[in-house]
Amino acid sequence: MNIGKIASMTAAAVLASAAAVAGCASAAAPAATTARAAPARAVTTASASGATRIMAYSVNSDGPDFRAIMTGAVGDYGPAVTVYPDGKVDPEHTSELELNLSHGSFRLSIARLDAEVVRAYRHWPSSAATCSGSITVGALAPVVAGSGTGAYRGIAGRFSMTVTIDEVDVKPVCNGTGKFLSQVILMAGDGTVSY
Repeated sequence: MNIGKIASMTAAAVLASAAAVAGCASAAAPAATTARAAPARAVTTASASGATRIMAYSVNSDGPDFRAIMTGAVGDYGPAVTVYPDGKVDPEHTSELELNLSHGSFRLSIARLDAEVVRAYRHWPSSAATCSGSITVGALAPVVAGSGTGAYRGIAGRFSMTVTIDEVDVKPVCNGTGKFLSQVILMAGDGTVSY
């Protein structure tokens, strides 16, 4: 092969490569310009309303901490804690349940549920043979007005809740007031919310 042909082929290859790169660059440039020229859009949260189900549970703690999951109009999950109206932790579960979900938080008033649990514990239906017992009670749990944050700002509604407590107690005190070997507290209910 002679040097002239090699030089011509090399020059042709360089020009073809340059044209290809220039073509890609010029095709990419308008796209980049278009992307920069796109108007900024504010992120907004759509409001929702409708049927919602909640489940909150505590395993072997009898303390203020729960895990919660909600489905329906509120499809979310996260930790929950019983609190007083001032936000301080309520270890006796007497006032409000604060749901700290992944998209925001809100509170349910659980004072009526607590009153029903206290009443049921007066007549703890235990088995003396197994030192175990279970109660189930129900009451309305309204959303605490003004408690919504994040995606749940302005939330309103209420839930028809049940609380079930299953417990295996340490013998010989089998009345639900002593130490337990195992316990599950399950709060569950259906309701309607809007936000």
